Amino acid sequence: MALYEYQCEQDGVFEVTRPLGTAPQTMACPVCAADSLRILSAPMIRCGARPGYFAAIDHAEQSRFEPEVVSSIPSRGARRPTRVLPLTPTLRGLPRP
Repeated sequence: MALYEYQCEQDGVFEVTRPLGTAPQTMACPVCAADSLRILSAPMIRCGARPGYFAAIDHAEQSRFEPEVVSSIPSRGARRPTRVLPLTPTLRGLPRP
């Protein structure tokens, strides 16, 4: 379901909930029954992790005035050696970097 907004010249803006893509260009005003044109508005985006979203915004706002001081480079943890696959006879003839 989507929320659509319409502008009535006498009574102002009103909202109508309809299935996505089924809203007509004009709709009768619920107060005065005059034809009202559909208006475009910014979409309301919802995400499942609202607390995380607000925490990220708060952290960014705080670091704007009080940046965190870093005294050393963060460690990467235990480094594992990079696996090297044996070359196949087809790849053996290619130049090495």
